[in-house]
Amino acid sequence: MRKRILLLEDEQAIADTLLYALRSEGFDVRHLRLASEALDAFREQPPDLAILDVGVPDGSGFDVCRAIRKTSETPIVFLTARHEEIDRVLGLELGADDYVVKPFSPREVCARVRAILRRSAPLPQAAAPTASTPGPLLQLDEAAQRIRCGDDWLALTRYEFQLLATLLRRPERIFSRVELMDLVWGDALDTSDRTVDAHVKLLRAKLRARGVQGELIQTHRNMGYSIRVAD
Repeated sequence: MRKRILLLEDEQAIADTLLYALRSEGFDVRHLRLASEALDAFREQPPDLAILDVGVPDGSGFDVCRAIRKTSETPIVFLTARHEEIDRVLGLELGADDYVVKPFSPREVCARVRAILRRSAPLPQAAAPTASTPGPLLQLDEAAQRIRCGDDWLALTRYEFQLLATLLRRPERIFSRVELMDLVWGDALDTSDRTVDAHVKLLRAKLRARGVQGELIQTHRNMGYSIRVAD
């Protein structure tokens, strides 16, 4: 069954490029130009993933994301011409799964969409991770770039996965914020330590939502972060 994508983008040239790329990859894409239309379409038939332009004539993709997150965990990718870190952090804190700054490569957007959908897919009953992390709580599947918590895969963004996987590969080892920025955000030149802190906050919330007790990700004052071995 083809995956359904909701695309909110008011610039027709950009929309046409994405529509062609996504449909060529086999996705069923519904294109809207207004935030109100996107919300109506979402309620009518929830998609498998939403791509939201931040700036639209009747509001903001941020507003659409807030409304969606009240009732749904559908993966969300933001498109925007803005590049300030505060916008990226806000989008992630609202629950977005990824953030693409214009101009962008349609092929890259398709690749990110595929990766997000793969990570958010239900866990097949016969599936088993290829590598284990210390303790019973989390299991890392390097080949599929997924992390399992209990009986289900965690729904993680690209950077959330890379951050948690980096910590899991070296349990109890303290990584400074600078090290994490180099290891996880090496391709994002304007990243700062605030981005690291925001992602740690989001990961902790997702782990708590899965019933993980206590702070698995440890904060070390003036030093950085580590992940403890589960009890």
